[in-house]
Amino acid sequence: MIESNVADGVVEIVLNAPEKLNALDERALDELAAAYAEAERLAESGEVRALVLRGEGRAFCAGRDISGVDPRDDDVLGYLGGRVQPLLERMAAFPAPTFAVAHGACLGVGLGLLVASDIVYVADTAKIGSPFANLGATLDSGGHALFVERLGAHRTMDLIVTGRLMSGAEAVAAGLFSRVFPADEVTDAARSAATAAATGATQAFIASKALVASIRDDRLGLWASMADENRAQAALCDTDDYREGFAAFQQKRRPVFTGRA
Repeated sequence: MIESNVADGVVEIVLNAPEKLNALDERALDELAAAYAEAERLAESGEVRALVLRGEGRAFCAGRDISGVDPRDDDVLGYLGGRVQPLLERMAAFPAPTFAVAHGACLGVGLGLLVASDIVYVADTAKIGSPFANLGATLDSGGHALFVERLGAHRTMDLIVTGRLMSGAEAVAAGLFSRVFPADEVTDAARSAATAAATGATQAFIASKALVASIRDDRLGLWASMADENRAQAALCDTDDYREGFAAFQQKRRPVFTGRA
């Protein structure tokens, strides 16, 4: 179900089970974790400097595949805590910029995959929300944190209780994700941005990922965050790309970044 390929410094990971809207069971989650582990290896070797995650067919990912799940003996904690959360944490820590392409249904675990990506380009036809009231279940995979942080408590509860799904355009306007595109343009837009990022100053991008995560997770204030920025900038002074960036600016030419530490 999970496929991947590498070109121009970008690894593209594809959810390829369109017949079930790329819903993920335990095996698919394990395959996705393995794909990210291999992508990490390629990033550490310098072969990969950006990542794109997308889904085939009519949807990005409709969430958990519950077609064969018996709720009487369902190991929910094993699925969510044992597989989903470790995968999302691994995705968020990927050592290069990551892009996700959101189209069609982006629900449950599918929403979590977007939460764990750095940059999310959304099709105007995407459907994002919490349709789980009809299952007697609740929003999972980081959805509560995302919605409360970006939408506030009242709008979050409105989405959960009503089950209303936001369009891609509405989600981006509300500040949930990065940018919205027509459905037939969104994949190319993400690939183009990832290819450009793969020629950029990778170590600087990694530093910014860590700073953003600290602000989000540790709720850092202005001055604590600024102190972290100062230390990150000082560490970047020792990288090849920092020196190359300054030299290119002074020589009035385009920089050629290697991405190496």
